[in-house]
Amino acid sequence: MPDSILRVLTCGSVDDGKSTLIGRMLFECGRIPDDVQRALERDSRRYGTVKGGIDYALLVDGLAAEREQGITIDVAYRYFETEKRRFILADTPGHEQYTRNMVTGASTADLAVLLVDARKGLLVQTRRHATIASLLGIRQVVLAVNKMDLMGFDQAVFDGIVTGFTAFAEKLGGLEVTAIPVCAVAGDNVISASDNMAWYTGPTLLRALEQAAPRAAPTEAPLRMQVQYVNRPNLDFRGFAGTLASGTVRPGMRITNVMSRVSATVSRIVTMDGDLPEAQAGTPVTLVLDSEIDISRGDVLAGMPAPETANEIIARLSWFDEQPLYRGRSYLLAIGPRLVTATITKISDRLDVDTLEEEPAGELKFNEIGRVSIALSQPIPFEPYRVNREMGGFILIDRVTRNTVGAGLIEGADRVASDVHWHKQEVDKFARAALKGQRPAVLWFTGLSGAGKSTIANLVEKRLATLGRHTIILDGDNVRHGLNRDLGFSEADRVENIRRVAEVSRLFVEAGLIVLVSFISPYRAERMLARERVEDGEFIEVFVDTPVEECARRDPKGLYAKAMSGQIRNFTGVDAPYEAPQTPEIHLRTVGFVPEDLADQVVADLRRRGLII
Repeated sequence: MPDSILRVLTCGSVDDGKSTLIGRMLFECGRIPDDVQRALERDSRRYGTVKGGIDYALLVDGLAAEREQGITIDVAYRYFETEKRRFILADTPGHEQYTRNMVTGASTADLAVLLVDARKGLLVQTRRHATIASLLGIRQVVLAVNKMDLMGFDQAVFDGIVTGFTAFAEKLGGLEVTAIPVCAVAGDNVISASDNMAWYTGPTLLRALEQAAPRAAPTEAPLRMQVQYVNRPNLDFRGFAGTLASGTVRPGMRITNVMSRVSATVSRIVTMDGDLPEAQAGTPVTLVLDSEIDISRGDVLAGMPAPETANEIIARLSWFDEQPLYRGRSYLLAIGPRLVTATITKISDRLDVDTLEEEPAGELKFNEIGRVSIALSQPIPFEPYRVNREMGGFILIDRVTRNTVGAGLIEGADRVASDVHWHKQEVDKFARAALKGQRPAVLWFTGLSGAGKSTIANLVEKRLATLGRHTIILDGDNVRHGLNRDLGFSEADRVENIRRVAEVSRLFVEAGLIVLVSFISPYRAERMLARERVEDGEFIEVFVDTPVEECARRDPKGLYAKAMSGQIRNFTGVDAPYEAPQTPEIHLRTVGFVPEDLADQVVADLRRRGLII
């Protein structure tokens, strides 16, 4: 049995024939069982796109939606072997909305088979997939120019596509490109040389894959292992499970928990097949240490020199969400098993996938690639992606929907941001609050325009003032006269508007004040960010719940009338969304109540919470 394993990614634009090519290769390698062959013949009659023949794409497209639409949606993995090598093939979708799945397949691949439809030539999605593959460290590319039969097996068509891609690949730097003309449906140049293209004398697709060199495991690099699980079945055993990202480990070796900088010696390397005298990169193991040190899931065990840690990073980011990425928005960042809160502090540039030039950008839209700076809620151990895939690759997760919205490659720490430190003051917020006889907090009033936020906040402040409490109101309109004067009402500006107010609120809390914030603040993600800027118990979300119909009826500033007539765009509740709080601390339903009664509800709640006496 061959020992060498090659991980292959198939990618390209939609309908280029990726699934058909893989299915044909599996068929011609004799890797289809008889029962699967019979099912393939049956499904070809029902779902197939090859009239009167076998549709080999159905071997890979397993989802019902894929078969019905004739497209690939999810990543499909297929395993097969020849006398020379074993293969893991990842068939990835070509549709733009499934680019995230292509990134998943590319993250572990050694080589990319990039398909191009001979009729269409190089498309934007073709260039995008080539760029993503290159950024993810894939340096070997097989350019498979498919459907040559539909172009009369014309060499000039093939040569033109190859010339265009070669020029593009040079900008990506150092790609090893093997170009092969194929016809996936008929099998030309897939396994055997094609009689229809005698002018081509290079390798077939299978031969090219058999000759490719798999990416070498980084065994010579320092030891790195992200802890996936702390294994404690009983009092006599405590081990730390994970897959070695790089390096070699042996019993007696000294390793360090990067987060705590505490070291211990490896006493055993435990696996399902028994203890090992040595383990190398790519091996799943459980390490047992000679002493009890604090290690948790997400920590990194390392040999020397240890990787650096940072809470400000610079990364290349591929954006997958239809909702654009804006500066100031926060997400969850997952790097291996470690999960931290991440805030986008800067979008430096956007990569043009046609020219590969970097252009200034204030946002990243669906399927765009750019360079960003990210602030993290706590430091993470990392290495640049070019050095270590596992230690340098991450995903971003929407904090509300839990959808994966981006994939990033760490380039390094943000040194400028890392050199700025919070100055600890001798007189802290607790001392300042004690002088005022109160507990500091943020009362965040959110709701539609015209809901009554400012009115209620003003009444609450008056009641607190009569009680001798020290307060400050941050009102949406007032703040836009100064601090946020430069911001408009686009989604990006709304995000930045709330980010600034959240930071100012935090400073006032440090001053020991009770801060009343009256902003529409339509997005849950930004309100969540504001909550996290202060400590637990210091953020009180007050949802002023007034139906949009009632707000429009009141329309104290005449804004709803202008929005409905098209004079104002991006108006919350009309043509821009409002994401209502799901579990606010205080929920004020205004219909049927006067503002004074609602203010009394807020003050009563503050008493119950012990914020005022």
